Amino acid sequence: QVQLVESGGGLVQPGGSLRLSCAAPRSIYITYAMAWYRQAPGKERELVALIRTGDDTNYADSVKGRFTISRDNAKNTVLLQMNSLKPEDTAIYYCKASGPYGNYWGQGTQVTVSS
Repeated sequence: QVQLVESGGGLVQPGGSLRLSCAAPRSIYITYAMAWYRQAPGKERELVALIRTGDDTNYADSVKGRFTISRDNAKNTVLLQMNSLKPEDTAIYYCKASGPYGNYWGQGTQVTVSS
């Protein structure tokens, strides 16, 4: 059973920042593409940001210039730095690992942007 452990969610005011973390087993971290998805109430889950093993990245248009995905190799952790947060960023954020043996998901962490 592969376990991805997310942390860092919470309540923040519009314009604020949060940083999400996703810790993965070393074997997964070094061979799998890692991504953050989010799902708002009544909406489908959507890709937010992706980082491949070669560190190239992709972002949803809605978060470009505001969110940054990165790897912390010392901790086998993928980070999502979220700046200039908007109410429409409110959602449950999920970490996903995609690789040769399948896809794995974290349990999700709630991000709420509200004044």
